[in-house]
Amino acid sequence: MKFDGIILKFGELFLKGKNRYRFIDRCLLTTQNKLKQFPELTFAKDSDHLNISLNGVDPEPVLKQLNFVFGLHSYQLYCGCAPEIEAIKATTLAVVKTIENDGKSIKVLAKRGDKRFPLGSPEINRIVGTHVAENSCVPIDLVNPQVIIKIMVRHDTTYVISREYPAAGGLPIGLNGKSLLMLSGGLDSPVAGYYMMKRGLAVEAVHFDSPPYTSPRARQKVYDIAEKLAHYMPNGRFVLYLVPFTKLQKEIFTHVPDSYGMTIMRRMMYRISEGVARRVNCQLLSNGESLGQVASQTPQSMFTINSVIRMPTIRPVACMDKPEIIAVAEKINTFDISIRPFEDCCTVFLPKSPATAPKPEKCTEYEKGWEWESMIDECIRGVEKIVIEAGKPLLVDTETSEEICALL
Repeated sequence: MKFDGIILKFGELFLKGKNRYRFIDRCLLTTQNKLKQFPELTFAKDSDHLNISLNGVDPEPVLKQLNFVFGLHSYQLYCGCAPEIEAIKATTLAVVKTIENDGKSIKVLAKRGDKRFPLGSPEINRIVGTHVAENSCVPIDLVNPQVIIKIMVRHDTTYVISREYPAAGGLPIGLNGKSLLMLSGGLDSPVAGYYMMKRGLAVEAVHFDSPPYTSPRARQKVYDIAEKLAHYMPNGRFVLYLVPFTKLQKEIFTHVPDSYGMTIMRRMMYRISEGVARRVNCQLLSNGESLGQVASQTPQSMFTINSVIRMPTIRPVACMDKPEIIAVAEKINTFDISIRPFEDCCTVFLPKSPATAPKPEKCTEYEKGWEWESMIDECIRGVEKIVIEAGKPLLVDTETSEEICALL
């Protein structure tokens, strides 16, 4: 059967108070942007949901795009019919038959919004439920149903709603400002970016590029990850800032003891990231650091590294186990990209015995011995801005890039 439309239920709308209509408008705008490839659709907003009229459009590709919209709690397919009991019976049975082979028990639950309708909600439940039980093989369970078929009786129409599907949740992107994500080619930082977007933040990313020590294929990994994250952005575009890090990175490991090299490098990365963030109007930094995962992510290391900047840093995956991070990476289609065997700048210069409890005063002492401030400024000035669009992967010219790297 053909469904007539989709009802989108909001997520944390109950938290919004006087800002609820700003929340609704942002959800509507994002949804319209994601579905602009379907010009036949029409949209209507209500106090607690959005209504999409399909107007003959196949719902499957529409639902696929809705999975990239944050701020929605769930979505439900519906069929409309006249507010008459015979029409309601026939339409409900047709909707039930779309899930007849799923083996799930159901319950019919009516809500009479129009009090002029001659039957009350309990009577509608009884009449329609009996009709469904007698004309389908779907098991009825009034106590613990697996699927609830809802009937909403309105003045001019009745909505018969199929099962409820979970949506992306969270808050609409852009509602809480903008964050700069420190994006590597690994598993963790793309997941961190996903969670930042889920909490209503527009996300742009900074990546530290160190040719010839990192290969063009490592950059390709980052481009491909950015393309996957772009699907969640309302405009389908993801902004990536590439930092030329080779010169500074070499100087770090020339002037700093091996055990403190990673700590000092991370301090420089934070300084550069804060500088880039201020230039592009980001209010927060974010990254994929996970407590205790590596030497630079112990509490002592985080304190020593983070102390060089004033901007807040959010670590969404800090308390997640690796299997949990992997599960999300698979969900957002970055896992297969992240496990490609091409190293980023953090792993290329990894010391044999990095300090796990570095002291800020020692870092300050090591940093006094050479001129790094001007190199920080040089990195920030040399940033390359790249815009990657969802569905349009950006390809690195690996052959030419590798020839250049060989000359370096």
